Amino acid sequence: MAIQNSPPVQAVQSHNLVDILERVLDKGVVIAGDIRISLVNVELLTIQLRLVICSVDKAKEMGMDWWVNNPVFSRQSGVPAGIEASLNQIAERLERLEAVNIAGPAGAEKIDG
Repeated sequence: MAIQNSPPVQAVQSHNLVDILERVLDKGVVIAGDIRISLVNVELLTIQLRLVICSVDKAKEMGMDWWVNNPVFSRQSGVPAGIEASLNQIAERLERLEAVNIAGPAGAEKIDG
């Protein structure tokens, strides 16, 4: 009785998986679904799910480039102008309060006298 060796199945499956992944990223996949919860014909909750799986290039081609202008994902880690002005105002106020605290209250002598 002869034993036959078969080629490994995993190599074929991983090759197919890579091809499928490449096709999905190249073409894109959209998964959409709605969940509605109703009680006695009164809609209580609606959840709309939209999932797009594609490459960055394909997303830009479709007009989805929200990460380009998002400060979390941008390379500029600077503080936005409005926040920077607020931080400067807070720093100035803190300096004034610390100066008053070190010098003591302005009308302290008049209260004792």
